[in-house]
Amino acid sequence: MARHLNSAYLASTVGKLRDGQMDLIAYVEEMCDRAEKLDPHIEALLPEPDRRRRLRAEAEELQSRYPDPVNRPPLYGALVAVKDIFHVSGFVTRAGSAIPPELFAGPEAVCVQGLRDAGALILGKSVTTEFAYFEPGPTRNPHNLSHTPGGSSSGSAAAVAAGLCTLSLGTQTIGSVIRPAAFCGIVGFKPTLQRIPTAGLVYFSRTLDQVGFFTQDVAGMALAASVLCRPWNAVPPAEALPVLGVPTGPYLEQADPEGLRAFEEQVAKLESIGCAIKKVPTLSGIGDLNQLHRRLVFGEFAREHAEIYATHASLYRPRTAEIIELGKKVSDEELATGRAHSAALRKELEATMAEAGIDLWVCPSAPGPAPQGIHSTGDPKMNLPWTHAGMPVITLPAGRAGNGLPLGLQLVAPFGADEKLAAWCQLLEARMGSPSCD
Repeated sequence: MARHLNSAYLASTVGKLRDGQMDLIAYVEEMCDRAEKLDPHIEALLPEPDRRRRLRAEAEELQSRYPDPVNRPPLYGALVAVKDIFHVSGFVTRAGSAIPPELFAGPEAVCVQGLRDAGALILGKSVTTEFAYFEPGPTRNPHNLSHTPGGSSSGSAAAVAAGLCTLSLGTQTIGSVIRPAAFCGIVGFKPTLQRIPTAGLVYFSRTLDQVGFFTQDVAGMALAASVLCRPWNAVPPAEALPVLGVPTGPYLEQADPEGLRAFEEQVAKLESIGCAIKKVPTLSGIGDLNQLHRRLVFGEFAREHAEIYATHASLYRPRTAEIIELGKKVSDEELATGRAHSAALRKELEATMAEAGIDLWVCPSAPGPAPQGIHSTGDPKMNLPWTHAGMPVITLPAGRAGNGLPLGLQLVAPFGADEKLAAWCQLLEARMGSPSCD
């Protein structure tokens, strides 16, 4: 099983670039060499003929703007891949579709501009499924090219796992950050709803689209969060391990048998390092929730594309067209009910946490490892309730399945507790061992 993996840790790389231990121009050249060697196999990035020339020019300009290491911004020289549903100045946004891109063009995404302001360099656009739904692109899992990297943020996850960049942007409307991060053996963070501005997206669901990102370790995740999340209020390092709640019942039973066995082993490991574990029945109506969430986002997607679909229906791929047709049948009243349910579910889950005395939910990041083939991106059902509630979620690498592919462990905090979640994940990573890209 050939693996196309390299180390690319955000915090340590940026630290060396900022203090001058690593030359920025040489670093950019090295990373361009890596992308030219590996990406033809992985296809995480959209093609760009003059990528090296552009990046070198941008790096030279950044270097001249910040000659003094003392004044260099927090993400100085970090290479970032951006999912191709974000508008980025100088790039066409195609959203994985054959629709004429000028029909949904717009100004640069607020979060992309924030990364630039912090000193990041845009490596390029990363492959997305069509309009961030289930019609996949060509991207392959760097751990095994015959398997999917997950989706819809396929290229973003694969690019970080392969070490083509130190950070990438994605979005999640059901499970499009946490699932591909788990499949690719990296850290994924979907912050609280609206903690990262969504302005500048080609929207799937304006109510539930949530910007997230990928790094190879938690230190990099925390650094990126401090720039991307608005605002980010740093908290002291966690000293005590969190009390973890396992959400038993129909929700957890959605995982595959292998995924459940691996999860039980991870829970035992967490307990062995000192975490208190409580089994808490919850999400008993997961079937109804799955249906409600999908109808909400399908209804919003159909309305988002109403005008373009009316004149370009033949250019939409089959599964995308199918959900538009389904979404047309969702009434305005049903949309209002679905939107209101998001806050109600959040309140219910947080009340259960408080009553049980738990700090975080812990559960599998996906039903199991990445499925074989690249025609499906896997099932997001393990992520759906937390996305629906808008709660912050981080997935950590959690060993490997029997076929050698990565698994992930999903940790969920109360709404707005992103900083505490990040601090606890840093402590858990330190106690359980840092992830390895290979």
